[in-house]
Amino acid sequence: MVEALDIQVRGIVQGVGFRPFVYRLAKKYLINGWVLNAADGVFIHAEGESKLLDEFVMELADNPPAAAQVSEVELHEVPLEDFDSFEIRFSDEGAVEKTTLVSPELATCDDCVAELLNPNDRRYRYPFINCTNCGPRFTIIDALPYDRAKTSMKDFPMCDRCAAEYADPLDRRFHAQPDACFECGPSVSWREGEGPVTWGRTREQSDAVFARAAELLLAGKVLAVKGLGGFHLVCDANNPQAVATLRARKHREGKAFAVMAPSVDAARVLCDVSDAEEALLAGSARPIVLLRKRADAALAPGVADLLPELGVMLPYTPVQHLLMHDFAESRAAAEGVQANPPLLVMTSGNLHDEPIVIDDEEAYERLAGVADAFLGNNRPILTRFDDSVVRVIRAGSAGDAVQVIRRARGYAPLPIEVPQIKAEEAASGAPARGDIFATGPEQKNTFALLRGAEAFVSQHIGDMENADVYDAWLAAKRRFEGLFEVEPSLVACDLHPEYLTTKWALDQDLPVVRVQHHHAHVVSVMAEHGLADAVCGVAFDGTGYGPDGAIWGGEVLLANPAAFERFGNFAYVPMPGGTAAVKHPLRMAYGALWAFDLLDHPGAAPALEALGEAAGVCDAMIERGLNTPMTSSVGRLFDAASALLGLCLEPAYEGEGAILLEAAIEGRVPSAFAGRFGTDGVAGAADVARVSAEARVDEAPAHAARDEAADDLTAAERYAVTVTKNVATEASTAQDTSVVLFDAAPTFTALLDDFATGVPVPVIARRFHDAIASAIVMAAELVRALYGISVVALSGGVFMNRYLMEKVLVELEEVGFTTAVNRDLPPNDGCLSLGQAVVAWAQTTTGEAPASR
Repeated sequence: MVEALDIQVRGIVQGVGFRPFVYRLAKKYLINGWVLNAADGVFIHAEGESKLLDEFVMELADNPPAAAQVSEVELHEVPLEDFDSFEIRFSDEGAVEKTTLVSPELATCDDCVAELLNPNDRRYRYPFINCTNCGPRFTIIDALPYDRAKTSMKDFPMCDRCAAEYADPLDRRFHAQPDACFECGPSVSWREGEGPVTWGRTREQSDAVFARAAELLLAGKVLAVKGLGGFHLVCDANNPQAVATLRARKHREGKAFAVMAPSVDAARVLCDVSDAEEALLAGSARPIVLLRKRADAALAPGVADLLPELGVMLPYTPVQHLLMHDFAESRAAAEGVQANPPLLVMTSGNLHDEPIVIDDEEAYERLAGVADAFLGNNRPILTRFDDSVVRVIRAGSAGDAVQVIRRARGYAPLPIEVPQIKAEEAASGAPARGDIFATGPEQKNTFALLRGAEAFVSQHIGDMENADVYDAWLAAKRRFEGLFEVEPSLVACDLHPEYLTTKWALDQDLPVVRVQHHHAHVVSVMAEHGLADAVCGVAFDGTGYGPDGAIWGGEVLLANPAAFERFGNFAYVPMPGGTAAVKHPLRMAYGALWAFDLLDHPGAAPALEALGEAAGVCDAMIERGLNTPMTSSVGRLFDAASALLGLCLEPAYEGEGAILLEAAIEGRVPSAFAGRFGTDGVAGAADVARVSAEARVDEAPAHAARDEAADDLTAAERYAVTVTKNVATEASTAQDTSVVLFDAAPTFTALLDDFATGVPVPVIARRFHDAIASAIVMAAELVRALYGISVVALSGGVFMNRYLMEKVLVELEEVGFTTAVNRDLPPNDGCLSLGQAVVAWAQTTTGEAPASR
């Protein structure tokens, strides 16, 4: 029996080869009708035998193209129209609902790479080769539906051969909007210093550009290379002088560089690569993957010194494939076989704290003092995107899990579905009321647009204190609102009155919901996992404004999407100088010593001596309460511990103190106070090996006479964070005053005891981490005992620490907790915009805390 269906497919279904896929399926199952790209998805009218029609629909949903993501297939039985063939129709621009989802950028597929390097192919070495399975997407789109005329390819009319491919439903380039070749497409450009711009319009001219680029890289020069979402600054990662030059010119001290390797096998020369990590490296998103360095890895100084991880990515554009290919050939010809594979530093094309540069003329101006030459092109970038950064962690019995560090190219703007809102819509039979715009935080900013149950979280924007970043934020906001046709009726922002995003929100003519920083952290996890009931939310980070006016950051909250109560927090310690204590961790160390009555401890002497006359200033500021905010931040405790151990006295970048404290567990970081207490500050090779082999549980050589098992037990007891009942006042509320306080005084006392008696720094660093992990488990057990809550949500920048995160996940599981962590978003402040948006939705839906101006 012949039947007819109207089918609507929603999800990532445009720009990913979905219509030719439907066309081929229709031919396979003898279906007649048509398929159409519309603004709210793909529409199909299908007529055929009922059995074949069922199989057609099943395969449509179950086996879409690799780059597609089908979120919903809606079917309607309709009258037959007696079509005698199947066709692909033009986009429907008259649709009212604008709900199409846009694919992120896709790495050059294997088929296109093969053609790129095939001398017999007409696109041999064409730097912009692509097809429906790969290439630029969001960065070139100006408006929906996704058609060439609405992209930055509109000024490149196709030649006859490209047009024929574009029009053939059976061709891999059918309706590939960026499809082009040397005859009709974009061209690379080349400029050295302040010289003239030359163009690679022909294959010979283009090849000359890449040959010169490889020559300069081999000579230790720095290039600015235009990518999908902006420029990269590039140099030879095996050349220490080139790396040092790039660091000096970019004013990037200390912070590790990521490198581009030609293949997974090349990455394995330097790093351990698991199956999960290989899948990320070689997948269509092609993020930077943080890999654990091999013990015998020999990296050039200045790439990623002292750290146990190296950020690695593979080429993901034709330009990068050609550059890496030609550089590798030039290197082999000049130097022969080398121990290390060819590697290129690939870092964002910007100056310190500025947004990534996307325009060629802007690059010539802004990056003139950094790059020796510029490899650009004439295809405009319409939306700036940094590279995404991820790592694979061990999540207890759940096995490997991906932790996002920075969400940008390859992932954004994929929406995050919020199950709580979807369930509410299903129960009420009506869509969620109004769209919500969440401004995000001040640092590591992302914003979020909540449209029904879909949250569009922006790519990583940056730190909002910079005026150029603020302008980039506004531009990205306008683009998201325009493309996804979102008209916010409500704004959510942080509670901090001085954040630029808060001031912007309060300046809008819309209702505003102000969301506490750590509540947003916890709710971001709840939103990702569809958790509607109360959880034990552990939010540990560096800074977050509390309702009591203090700086929070060591919080245990009883939280649901609409509200929270402060169950516990780390006891306040002073921050002499405020933000100066962040930039100068010895000040933070002084604050901790003062709070814990440890200023006279012998183990504190080296840090106090290093602080010098500033110690007296800090003391006076604390005693008089001058510019000395109080903080419960666990991130600041990590800073203090790092400074006391001589690991990080003057951080070159945000978070360096905590990063080096973790790296010290493996004996990678020397102490500035080496030799003060009969130890060089790091463990010997045998001790470090035992640290790794026995889950970092070892003892100091100086204490070899002791019974090591007993010392392990006593160390855990000595370092244990203690818990005391908090004291409330008549003015206290459940939001600003906790039930219990966690006191880190014993932890710091034990740290100084060990340091003063010559225990190796790696052992002390591991014990400090273990104490924080145990405190989290203790807090969760208290919440469970008092309230019966057995679900724990972990979020905040402190959980970027691999050692701590992995240990906490295991220990919570061992005592019967269900643990949820950020999955699609980073645990740092990059997740806050989602949490803000969902809190605003929950509060306005339940009426628990109505929006206010």
